[in-house]
Amino acid sequence: MSCIAYILFSEKRNKYYIGHTCDSINERLRKHNANHSGFTGKSNDWVIVYTEKFNDKSLAHKREMQIKKWWLFRSDRAFPLSAVMV
Repeated sequence: MSCIAYILFSEKRNKYYIGHTCDSINERLRKHNANHSGFTGKSNDWVIVYTEKFNDKSLAHKREMQIKKWWLFRSDRAFPLSAVMV
């Protein structure tokens, strides 16, 4: 099973979203941009700015958590993607 850790960006909200999926990334993006009550449901302009492929869900989830932990401890909250890429 192929899974993906990903980062989305919304220009309207000037926010990033970090997640992972084992579904089609395009279908997952469609769901994020749909009107719903979650964090990404507040706007419909989310775009994919980074993806990283994994052979199983646990590795994709682990990478999502690594990125979130790194993001949490950044003081400027800017998102240089070069720092995420390994």
